[in-house]
Amino acid sequence: MSRLFSQLILWFVALGILTPIVIVAGVSIGASKTIAFPPQEFSLHWYQMLFSDPDWLKAIGTSLLVACIAALISVALALAINYVLWRLKTGFAKFVFALGLGPFLLPPIILALGASLFWAEVGWYGRIEATVISHGIFFVTLPLVVLARGFASLTDDVVEAAQMMGATPRQLFRTIVLPLITPYLLTGFALVFIISVNEYLIANMISGFVVETLPIKIFNNVRYGYSPVVAAASMLFIGITVAVLLLVARSTDLLGLLGVNSKK
Repeated sequence: MSRLFSQLILWFVALGILTPIVIVAGVSIGASKTIAFPPQEFSLHWYQMLFSDPDWLKAIGTSLLVACIAALISVALALAINYVLWRLKTGFAKFVFALGLGPFLLPPIILALGASLFWAEVGWYGRIEATVISHGIFFVTLPLVVLARGFASLTDDVVEAAQMMGATPRQLFRTIVLPLITPYLLTGFALVFIISVNEYLIANMISGFVVETLPIKIFNNVRYGYSPVVAAASMLFIGITVAVLLLVARSTDLLGLLGVNSKK
């Protein structure tokens, strides 16, 4: 009975998640210029508009550029913090690690407001660099936690064996540590990339509408008059997210790296 109840809850949650997606997908392939579901006539016109309009293409390119560089920054910071903590185990390293968890403990609006005031003071408000750096720092929590699992899996026996064979710290990192934590690096990069592509609040408060990412472009279009091309852009969001997760899952044990025991 309890198992049946659990399955019913799971189906209810799945239905709640999938229903909006199905509706948006239906609107994006409908010929109607208004929100109509189910579509009476099918058409790819809205996708053609999305990929032929220079403004939409610029917003897509900006989002991908910001997400890629922000993910690299987050992964680099998380790698440096975890490596120092793994090698030295100092109190300061633990403090920096705990500090890296802070962004996920604070409301996003507080982070966005603080970043907005900071970049305004240094004269970088409205610049793409401010958005990239802010995303890279604020989303460091994800790769920080994922990489911590990777470094926790490194046994002292492997390190001691390498040191006994005369490996220098640089050789130890390059030949032992880096290959073993590469799956965790890829996972952390993918998570930050996905969140950055879909993030609106921080990007908007830091750059206003000067740096128009895809979420900001969608919001602007909804404000000034709905067009089904917004549904096509939303499906592009979903497609990018699913594609990135599938690529990571293809080369790594994604659930295992995230701490989920898939063998249960």
